[in-house]
Amino acid sequence: MGRILAIDYGTKRVGIAVTDECCIIASPLTTVHSKDLIQFLLDYTIKNVVDVIVVGEPRTLRDEPTDSTKVIDEFSVHLGRKIPHVKVERMDERFTSAIAKQSILMAGVGKKKRQNKGLVDEISATLILQSYMERKK
Repeated sequence: MGRILAIDYGTKRVGIAVTDECCIIASPLTTVHSKDLIQFLLDYTIKNVVDVIVVGEPRTLRDEPTDSTKVIDEFSVHLGRKIPHVKVERMDERFTSAIAKQSILMAGVGKKKRQNKGLVDEISATLILQSYMERKK
């Protein structure tokens, strides 16, 4: 059984989360620059068995595409071509950044660490992954 990897895609930074080998626990993995993402994923999938990559899909409150949706669509297609042996799925990512910021605040993380936008991206990716795992149960 392979891991599940989730991506909170941004044009500058990308938060990445991953499950354990048994696909029970979702954990933040890292943040990478968007231009380095494909190479990071290629390297990661060579070293680790990954069954699915879940890409966060931005939607409006009315469940309509956002301005970012086209970029995510193009990225998902490109990802599927570059890593064809791994299934690419999409998952609604509404409110993940707001929930991530609130979670970091409630966890008592210091002000300096809270300003790290990469941390928010990693937590957002973890929330996307947790939602995906719950939906698959």
